[in-house]
Amino acid sequence: MPEQHVITPSIVDDFVAPICTGFLDILYQDEDILLINKPSGLLSLSGKNPLNWDSVHYRLVNGQAGVSPPFPEAKLPHRLDYGTSGIMVVGLNAESSKQLNKQFQNRAITKHYIAMLQGWVVKDEGQVIAPIAKDTLLFPLVKICEITGKTAVSDYKVLKRIDQPKRSLVQYMPMTGRTHQLRIHSKEMGHPILGCDLYKNETSEAMAARLLLHASDLFFQHPISGEQIHGHSPCLF
Repeated sequence: MPEQHVITPSIVDDFVAPICTGFLDILYQDEDILLINKPSGLLSLSGKNPLNWDSVHYRLVNGQAGVSPPFPEAKLPHRLDYGTSGIMVVGLNAESSKQLNKQFQNRAITKHYIAMLQGWVVKDEGQVIAPIAKDTLLFPLVKICEITGKTAVSDYKVLKRIDQPKRSLVQYMPMTGRTHQLRIHSKEMGHPILGCDLYKNETSEAMAARLLLHASDLFFQHPISGEQIHGHSPCLF
C-alpha cells in the first residue's frame, strides 16, 4: 500500500497594519515599571512583515519624538490585541520584567476590561466557560473546542443596557488569558463585541469603527517593592 502524505495548509499572514496616529500615553513611571495606555490600532510587538514595524515595543525602545523618551530595556510581560486599547504594564529592567512575568504566569494579576456588545445581555452578571483552541485552518482565528481546547473562563457584569440600537456595556474579568478569549466568548454568548472583524455576525462589525474592547484596570504587586498597585485607564466609549 503506497505511503500517504497528509497535506497541511500553509498559513499566510498578509495583514499590514494601517498607520496608527495615536500615541502611547504614560500613566505611571518609576525606575522599574511603566503603566501605559495603548491606542486601538497599534500592534503590541512588531510583526514579521517588515511593513509592520510600528508597535508598542518599538515605540518604547526607540521613544516617541516630542512625546516620550526611549526605554531601551523595556519588556512587555503581557500584550493586547491590535484593536484593543487600554492599560499595559511594562518592565524597565531584567529583574522587574522577570517578576512581572511570574505574576502573569501564576495568574496573580487581575485584569478588567470594558466591552460594548451587540444586543442586550439578559443576565446582569455571569460567567462564560468555553475551552479555546487554535484554528489551524483559519489563522489567526481560534475556536471553541471541548476536545483540544484549553480551559477559558470569563466573568462578566452588565454596566448599562443602551437602546437604538440595542447594546450592552459590559465589564469583563477574565480568569484565564487565552488568545482572543473575550472576543470569542462574547460571540459564544450571542453578543459579539462591536467592531470585531474576526468573531462577528452579519451586522456587529459595521456597528463601530474600531473594536470596542478596552483594558481598563490592572491589579498587581510591584515587582521590586512588593506594593499593591492598581492601574486604571478610563474607557472612552
